[in-house]
Amino acid sequence: MRKISTLLGMYFGFALGSQAQQIVQRDPLIATMISEISPDSLRSHIDKLVSFGTRHTLSSVSDPKKGIGAARRWVLSRFNEFAKQSGGRMTATIDSWMLQPDGRRVDKEHEIGNVMATLKGTDPNDDRIFMVSGHIDSRVSNVSNRESDAPGANDDGSGTAAVIELARVMSKYSFPATIIFVAVSGEEQGLLGANHLAERATNEKWNLEALLNNDIMGSNHSPDTRLIDNTKLRVFSEGLSGFETDKRANGIRQYGTENDGKARTLARYVKEIGERYVDNLEIKLIYRNDRYLRGGDHTPFVNRDFAAVRITEMNENFNNQHQDLRTENGTEYGDYAKNMDFEYLRKNTCVNLATLANLAKAPSMPQNVTLEARNLTNTTTLFWQAPKAGKVKGYYVLMRETHWPFWQKKFFTDKNGLTLPYSKDNYFFAVQAVGEEGHESLPVLPRPSMR
Repeated sequence: MRKISTLLGMYFGFALGSQAQQIVQRDPLIATMISEISPDSLRSHIDKLVSFGTRHTLSSVSDPKKGIGAARRWVLSRFNEFAKQSGGRMTATIDSWMLQPDGRRVDKEHEIGNVMATLKGTDPNDDRIFMVSGHIDSRVSNVSNRESDAPGANDDGSGTAAVIELARVMSKYSFPATIIFVAVSGEEQGLLGANHLAERATNEKWNLEALLNNDIMGSNHSPDTRLIDNTKLRVFSEGLSGFETDKRANGIRQYGTENDGKARTLARYVKEIGERYVDNLEIKLIYRNDRYLRGGDHTPFVNRDFAAVRITEMNENFNNQHQDLRTENGTEYGDYAKNMDFEYLRKNTCVNLATLANLAKAPSMPQNVTLEARNLTNTTTLFWQAPKAGKVKGYYVLMRETHWPFWQKKFFTDKNGLTLPYSKDNYFFAVQAVGEEGHESLPVLPRPSMR
């Protein structure tokens, strides 16, 4: 059964005055891509990753069959194979560097690398980048143990397999914007690969609009709560970025936008688009950056002011994470593929595809979005300018009550401004650019205009 959207105005734009009605529906091409995501293919990716014994960050980089080096080279070979069907638009590489001892989780100099495939956008005027990641490294109970088998089927073979499968399917299609698929290294040693990549994106001034980080997303049950459910998926997002929060604090406090940072805006988008395309799946917005006592590869990007979220299964099985392979008191410990639900992993991978495809096919975000705040009125007037890239059919003005977690209504207009019969004091608003085929950009919250 198809899920009813959480947006009241999802399928019918609420027309006001001369504003035309705009119907939002599934793009048949994105639906086709989603149909190509295969649970059997995902299983084969994970089985191969597990076959390398351990993928510990400090394991062998030279052994042809075992260790992190062999695993990275295999992922690179898959990316290069997929590139053959991209018409020259996809290229792949391992971005490598040398780790230095840090006195904590790195005890010797060691080669590390992120495996990256870049599907270049077709619009030369569109420099936007959308990225999806999972971490390729694995571990057992002792984070420094680089010798024992660490299957890492779910943590994070699931995220890495999703990235590989997305590259397999999406490389056959073209998008105006660029999509980067990344198998990140060094997560268990302190988000090392993600820090390297986030710093590179900052230094090279990438126009990175969104990062979807997938970590532990393929198991559907929890032994301590006895819950078995493959119909829910968590998206973690931080409300306030640690980036220059002190400089932004006054505006955030004055206008009450502590729940509308870049990450949380992206999380709402993932929920809307994911539920639009993936049947029998509810996306739960978790209003914190990550879980207690844990961390993820999205955080270095959040800390540098990029929109980044963590996508994670609803009910984690901690007997299968960071465990030596053993059986104690009748309980088997270890991160094996047999404990996974590959149909659930398929659905979660499809959420990523729908989000990435919709973003990469949409125009860029509208510019200079403002809310007229000079006068005391019971209406709200917004203005904006056209986006830098992409062909625009119109715009959605989004609206929600201040206590509401996600957008409730969409109003479509083909103009660069709109007045709504709702008070700016009682609602939050944002504006999206809408492409000729109906794909929406990320929303932009307005800044108050006093002039």
